[in-house]
Amino acid sequence: MLGFLLRLLPFWVREPLLIVVGSVFGVRIMYLALRDGTWVAAAIGVAFLVFTAVRVHTVVRALRARRNPSPAASAGGAVPDDAARPQPQPQAPAGRRPTPAASEKEPNAWGQAVAAVAVFAALGAAAWLGPQLLPSGDDGTPRAASCPSGEGEELPSAYKKTSRAVTGDELCKALNRSDLAQLLGTPGETATVASGTSDTAPLTDGKVAQPEAEVRFDTYTVNVSATYNRMSIAQYVKLMEFGEETDVRTLSVLGRPAVLFSDHTMKIEISLGGGGSGGPVEQGPLARTLTVALDGKDRGGYYDITVWSTSGTLPDDSALLGIAETVLPALPDRTV
Repeated sequence: MLGFLLRLLPFWVREPLLIVVGSVFGVRIMYLALRDGTWVAAAIGVAFLVFTAVRVHTVVRALRARRNPSPAASAGGAVPDDAARPQPQPQAPAGRRPTPAASEKEPNAWGQAVAAVAVFAALGAAAWLGPQLLPSGDDGTPRAASCPSGEGEELPSAYKKTSRAVTGDELCKALNRSDLAQLLGTPGETATVASGTSDTAPLTDGKVAQPEAEVRFDTYTVNVSATYNRMSIAQYVKLMEFGEETDVRTLSVLGRPAVLFSDHTMKIEISLGGGGSGGPVEQGPLARTLTVALDGKDRGGYYDITVWSTSGTLPDDSALLGIAETVLPALPDRTV
């Protein structure tokens, strides 16, 4: 199809086009071949340049032929007698000067060639320099993960019965911020996974809404959940005395009661084939959690902000405080 379209173009447009395309691609491929040291690319570049040289030779011959046309001769080389004899010319009427026949102006071959070369040279330069001069969304850097759309998701009945309960989609959008990696102390990282779910708390028969969202980086993973029950932070701290939480510290965040503590995550292996049920539940890496009350009067319900890494390292507590002070104000206040 491309060859058919090229044949439809006039000679003084088609040939300059082929010259420009061949020279641009040939020089570009040769440059990349010399930079990367690839001989296959160098051979392809040489083929483009040879093709371009052949087209240039064709255009030069055509220009010479137009500039020096050869005299027409008959097939036998002799001029007919009738053509050699002078023919009588018709006389113009008296009082009128003979009007010279209007000479048909032929198109300027040089002008067509120069114009075609200029146009396609501009196109070639735009194709070559465009990625360097224009901003590009694909500059080789990985794109940050985006939260899945929660449109059309049917929420459990607990969300309808809970006043101003956030959904997993809303939590994910509030957590998946462009400055989240900077808050964690790893500003050069990009989020690889972002997710949100609108579930209910376990052992509540689906009566307590518990949405959560998670954003994963190469170094850290951040999980934020909201539990809409009647447990206050004061009651939560008392329960920790019977648990295995370590490094417990109570504080105030955004004018609300809060508590910082450390605990191990759980590691679960699930077998997807072979008929096995997977491995046993094991202790995962240590995690640091900041639990903040839903409201300043601590009348029940809380947010959990948890950070952990597969290597076991944890950021400073200031990172969790920064995440809470940045993410929680973007969520609707709710009291129970």
